[in-house]
Amino acid sequence: MQPSPTIMPVNDAPKPTSELPIAALSGLAASGFLCIVTETLPAGLLPQIANGLKVSEAVAGQLVAVYALGSLLAAIPFTSLTQGFRRKPVLLATIVCFLVGNTLTAMANSIDTVLTARFVAGCAAGLAWGILAGYARSIVRPDQTGPAMAIAMVGVPLALSLGVPLGTFLGNFVGWRGSFLTLSALSVVLIGWIVVKVPNAASRTQTNRLSLRSVISTKGVMPILLVILVWMTAHNILYTYIAPFAIGSQSRVDLVLLTFGISSLAGIWIVGRFVDRMLRRMVLLAIGSFAATSVLLTIAGEHEVAVYVGAAIWGLGFGGAGAMMQTASADAAGDGVDLAQAMVTTAWNLAIAAGGAIGGALLTTGGTPMLPPVVAALASLAFIIALVARRSAFPAGRRALPR
Repeated sequence: MQPSPTIMPVNDAPKPTSELPIAALSGLAASGFLCIVTETLPAGLLPQIANGLKVSEAVAGQLVAVYALGSLLAAIPFTSLTQGFRRKPVLLATIVCFLVGNTLTAMANSIDTVLTARFVAGCAAGLAWGILAGYARSIVRPDQTGPAMAIAMVGVPLALSLGVPLGTFLGNFVGWRGSFLTLSALSVVLIGWIVVKVPNAASRTQTNRLSLRSVISTKGVMPILLVILVWMTAHNILYTYIAPFAIGSQSRVDLVLLTFGISSLAGIWIVGRFVDRMLRRMVLLAIGSFAATSVLLTIAGEHEVAVYVGAAIWGLGFGGAGAMMQTASADAAGDGVDLAQAMVTTAWNLAIAAGGAIGGALLTTGGTPMLPPVVAALASLAFIIALVARRSAFPAGRRALPR
């Protein structure tokens, strides 16, 4: 067996510190937040966008689809191609793409121009997701990687719970074009923050770059990707169509999402505290509680109380999902962390697409009551995969220090 290649240091590589670099990790978290909000913003603005561009709402909805397509297609190849570049310039390049993409979206009068801008921004998001986890791990000590990942990934549940409501709120005050320009302004601020607060990190030389085949064949990587694909497909079946499901139980959609979001923040805090000591237990608990919640909604989904209780339990497990899955995949992949994270991004986007398609089909054929039982079945399958993969994917006990 050949020894694992190591990452070659650069002159401005960060020095280990006794405390977590909160400012730097916040910059990475804000980058993730920007990725997700840029993706989901159009969902709350579809009528305005459709009217402004003189297209149907169905066509306007493709602003989300084409962004996800860009992320899906770009994550692995772009991450592989940029292995030889230092991390800070690569991250800054992705934020610049968000700045350009959102500005063009706000200024354009042609749907073709807008779709092109969204696709480019989606490609940048795919690359950003491919490097964020490895970047976070590279600027902290090995024993700090778990909490660092939790902080760096905090932007994901925040954006998922706030993205659509934020877009709707902004649209009411500044219009849909003003909403995208607001994201452009945030991009400028974030660029400045990264330049000042986020240290650079190592690149790879030609001799120590890993191939896609070697990373995907590493023990533990494939089971983790399967868990992500199945678990997140189940999540997106319910999350994508939470509005009609909540309405069916006489629940307020905004309050259900708020409950989910607050609970997700609690989940992030819990993961940050305990991920190093009990990653396996937390993964199984998160997936298992989601499966149990789906069963609850199958039995009592027409009752308002059950929906709010379910949203709270669901959010608690989902809040730390990104940190847990990226920690597990990074641990399993070792020096192949960047390519592994690109695969995680690909699996996540496939799950988003699959969840939307499957949920739509279920909604058409049987209405909202069809959603929870299918979600319960998929969540149970994800639980079984994680339960069986106890050796290299989700090992028991305290995490070993990253290689």
